[in-house]
Amino acid sequence: MSNSLSRLGRWVAVHRRLVVVVWLVVAIGLVAANRGVGGGTVDDFEVPGVESQATIDLLEEQFPERSGATAMLVFHVPDGGITEPGSADAIAATVEEVRALDHVVGVTEPLATPRSISPDGTTAFAAVQFDAPTAELGRSTLDALVDTATPAQAAGVQVEFGGELPTVLKERTTGAAEMIGIIAALIILFVTFRAVLAAVMPLGVAIAGLVTGLSIVGLLGAWIAIPSVAPRLGTMIGLGVGIDYALFVLSRHRDQLAEGMDVEESIGRTNATAGQAVVVAGGTVVVAILGLQLAGIPFVAALGYSASIVVAVAVVAAITLLPALLGFAGHRVLPRANRNASAVEGAGHSGWVRWAHWVAYHPWRSAIGATAVLLALSVPMLDMRLGQADAGTDPTSTTHRRAYDLLAAGFGEGFNGPLLIAVDLGDDPDPATLDPIVAALAADPGVRAVSPPELNAAGDTGLITAIPTSKPQDQATNDLVHRLRDSTLPTATSDTGVTALVGGPTAGFIDQSDKIADRLLWFIAAVVSLSFLLLMIVFRSILVPLKAALLNLLSIGAAYGVVVAVFQWGWGRSLIGLDEAVPIASFVPMMMFAILFGLSMDYEVFILSRIREEYHRGHSNIDSVVEGLGATAKVITAAALIMISVFLGFVASDDPVVKMMGVGLATAVAVDATIVRMVLVPSTMALVGDANWWLPRWLDRILPHLDLDLDDDAPPDVALPAHAEGATA
Repeated sequence: MSNSLSRLGRWVAVHRRLVVVVWLVVAIGLVAANRGVGGGTVDDFEVPGVESQATIDLLEEQFPERSGATAMLVFHVPDGGITEPGSADAIAATVEEVRALDHVVGVTEPLATPRSISPDGTTAFAAVQFDAPTAELGRSTLDALVDTATPAQAAGVQVEFGGELPTVLKERTTGAAEMIGIIAALIILFVTFRAVLAAVMPLGVAIAGLVTGLSIVGLLGAWIAIPSVAPRLGTMIGLGVGIDYALFVLSRHRDQLAEGMDVEESIGRTNATAGQAVVVAGGTVVVAILGLQLAGIPFVAALGYSASIVVAVAVVAAITLLPALLGFAGHRVLPRANRNASAVEGAGHSGWVRWAHWVAYHPWRSAIGATAVLLALSVPMLDMRLGQADAGTDPTSTTHRRAYDLLAAGFGEGFNGPLLIAVDLGDDPDPATLDPIVAALAADPGVRAVSPPELNAAGDTGLITAIPTSKPQDQATNDLVHRLRDSTLPTATSDTGVTALVGGPTAGFIDQSDKIADRLLWFIAAVVSLSFLLLMIVFRSILVPLKAALLNLLSIGAAYGVVVAVFQWGWGRSLIGLDEAVPIASFVPMMMFAILFGLSMDYEVFILSRIREEYHRGHSNIDSVVEGLGATAKVITAAALIMISVFLGFVASDDPVVKMMGVGLATAVAVDATIVRMVLVPSTMALVGDANWWLPRWLDRILPHLDLDLDDDAPPDVALPAHAEGATA
C-alpha cells in the first residue's frame, strides 16, 4: 500500500495541473447532473417485518382509500366561538378548497360534530385523507394544502397544519452551522500552521470533496429514497473528516519540508505515510457506517450509504487533490520565516513529548484515572430510552408545532398521536365482531377516546382510531401500544377469526425503535469485529486492534451518556435551544456508533502509524510511544478542535435529531482526542510493552499482507532491532 500511495503522490505532484482540472470537471459535472436528474430527498419510514407495516399493507390491499398520508387542519379563534357565522363560513370555504385539491380523497367537516370541536369552543379540526403516502406526495402537495388557508385567515381565524404530511415534510434548517464550522476551522488552522496557504488548503479540499460527495448522494436519490436528514448529516461528517484528513497529510508534508526534503519527494512520502493512515482510517469509517444495513430498515441503511459516500470521496480528495495543490504551493505551506531554514520543527513538540513521557512512565495512575472519568460519563447511558421526538419539540415558528399545541390544549396531549387499529374480518365478515374490540379499547386506562369503526366497501376490513391519554413520545404511549398488541386485542378477538393490528405513525416509530434496539448489540459486535480484523491486517498485531476497539467503546459510551443527560434528562437543554426533554431518536445510537467508531479510528491509526514507524526504526516500546505521540499530538489536537467546532455548529439546527448528533459527535471527539488518545493509548501501550506488536506466525501467514513500509524507509545498512524482528514470533 505504501509504495502504491507513494507512486500516486509523486505522479500527482508531477501532473498536478491535469489532476486539478479533472477534479474541477468531475465536481462541476456531478453538481450539474444532480440538479438535472438527481432524486432529491424523500422520508420513507417503512420498517419491514413489524406490525405497523403490516397495518399499512393490509390497508393498501383492502382499504386503499385509508392507506395514504393524512394531515390535520386546525382552526382556532382566540376570542369568541369557532361556530359563529363569520368564522364558520370562512372555515367552510377553506374546507371546500381542500376538497378540490389533487390527491385528496376525503375531508371531515370540522364543525359538524361535537367531537371535532374543543370543549371550550375555540378550536376545531378537519382531518384530510390523501390517496398516496407522504413519500410520493412530496412538498408540492403540502404547499397546495397550506395555500387553502386564505379564506379562513381573511376572516380572522388562525389556521395551522399538523399531522403526518406537514410534520414529515417540514422544512429543516441548520442555521449558520456550516459557516460556524468553517470559520472556526480557518482560525484553528491558521494558529496551528501560521501560514495562510496552509490554513486555507485543507478547507478548500474538504469543501471540494463535500460538494462532490453530496452530488453523488443526490444522484443516488434517483434510485433509492434518501432521507431529508442525510444531506445535513453528510455535511456534518464530510466537513469534519475532510478537514481532518487534509490536515493529517499537510502536517506530515510540512514536517518533511522543514527537514529539507524535496517537495515532490515529500509529497510521495507523505502519501505513503499520512496518506496511508487516511486510507486505513477512512476505510474503517466506511466499513462501520455501511454496517447500518444490519438495522434492517431502509431509512437507516440509506443514511449509511449517504455518509459512507461522503467519507470515501473525502479520502480520495486527501490523496489526490491535496497532493496536487501541495505541488503548486511548494514551500509556501511553511511559515515565511521557515521557508529557507533547515531547522526541524520538532522543537515545537517538546511540550507534548514531556506529556507523553510523564504518561508513559506513570501508566497505572494515568490508565485508572482516565478509565474512571469515562465510566462516570457513561453512567446515564444505562437509562437510555429510544423513541422519536414529536412535533411538540419543534420550534413554535413552524405551523405543525402550533397545530400540535392547539390540538393538545383543546383535545388532550394524546390527540397528536392517534393509533390506527386495522381489523381484518376474515372470509365470513361480521361487523358485530368490531363491537367487543371498540369496548376493549375504550376500557383501557391509556385510551382517551375511541372513534366509531369504519368499514371498507367490501365490508371485510374495519378501521378504528384510538386516542391515547399521553403524548406520542411518552413511555406511557409505548406501553399502551405493546399492551394493546399483547393482551387487549388478542383477548377481544379470541375465537372470532378476526385479526386486529395496531398501526399509524406513532406505532410505526415505536416499532422502529424496538427493531433497532433488538439489533443494536449485533450491529455493534459486527462493526467492532470488522474493524478489529482490518486493524489487525494493517498493524500485524492482536493487542493493538483489541485495545483500540475497547477504548473506542469507552469513548462512545461516554458520548451516549452525555446525550442521554442533555436530551433525555434535560440537563442544560435550554443552552442548545431545546424546549423540553426528548427521548433518544431510535436510529441515533446506531448512527452515532457507526460514525464515532470510524472517526475515533482516524486518531488511532494516525498515532499508531507514527508509533509503529518509530518502533521499526529501532526505538524501544516506551520511546516509540513517547516520540510517536509527541510528533502527532499537536495535529490531533488541532484536528479534534476543528471537528468539535464543526459538530457543535450543527446544534444551531432546529431539528432535535441534528442537535442530538452534533452534541454526541462533538462530545465523543473531545473525549477521544484528550482522555483516550493522550492518556489511555500511551499508558496502555506502555503497560503492555513489546507484546503490543505480537502476532502468531500462523496467523501472520493467514492474514493478507499490505506493504505498509516504503522500500526505502530505512537505509540498507541499518537492520531492524531485535524486538522488531521478533514481533511476529
